Amino acid sequence: MPINILCIGDIVGRPGRMVLADKLPGFIEERKVDLVVANAENAAGGSGLTPQIIKKLHRYGVDAITLGDHVFRKREVIQAMEQSDRIVRPVNLLPAAPGKRWTVVPTKDNRYQVAVFCALGQMYMGNWNSPWPTVARTMEEIPSDVKVRVLDFHAEASSEKIAMGWFLNGKVSVVFGTHTHIPTADARVLSGGTAFIADVGMTGPYDGVLGRRKDRVLSFLTTSMPARFDVAEGDPRMCGILATVEPGTGKAIAVERVEVA
Repeated sequence: MPINILCIGDIVGRPGRMVLADKLPGFIEERKVDLVVANAENAAGGSGLTPQIIKKLHRYGVDAITLGDHVFRKREVIQAMEQSDRIVRPVNLLPAAPGKRWTVVPTKDNRYQVAVFCALGQMYMGNWNSPWPTVARTMEEIPSDVKVRVLDFHAEASSEKIAMGWFLNGKVSVVFGTHTHIPTADARVLSGGTAFIADVGMTGPYDGVLGRRKDRVLSFLTTSMPARFDVAEGDPRMCGILATVEPGTGKAIAVERVEVA
């Protein structure tokens, strides 16, 4: 029987956490979700993650947490990252960076195992190691009997994310993009059986600019004066994709965008 994997985009601050607390449990039950993967690098005050928030996300129904370029913004998360088998940091950081590069987590009914990993893009992002060889090496490290594999590609450029989808076409079950906080309209199953979307969007307040207060952002843009980009509050939504995957082959057979207000 196919399994349903929910991949959620950047959780932004308290509004993002609260919409998860309110909407995720019911969505899991209604749509028979077997595994939830969420990017949580912005969950603490809009930047970073803390041990307390990790516990809350798991309580809401998140099974595996991915991170991005703000991975170490809250240093207190490092110990939790090293101890937990439910959190991964980007595979293309330097090898000395703390945290797990990939993990294997069970579905909610413990029937199947799913590998989860994440990587950072390079275009307009930062001076990371190239994601291409590090992603390929990670694929070789994951046990071959774990057929269902999910990659969160945390990148700025849609072109780079689309390229990663084709790079892993038929080799992983799901490639979902994060980082831009803007959902794209290109959710599809690629020819090899990989569910793909360039960006799942943000789980957080849409009455703002990428989850930040619009008055603060506009003040900065129109005056050139520094402004604190506090997290917005209004119109919180849970955004992501729901991929249906055959566990025996790891091939996706369907994918749809999710947006719950």
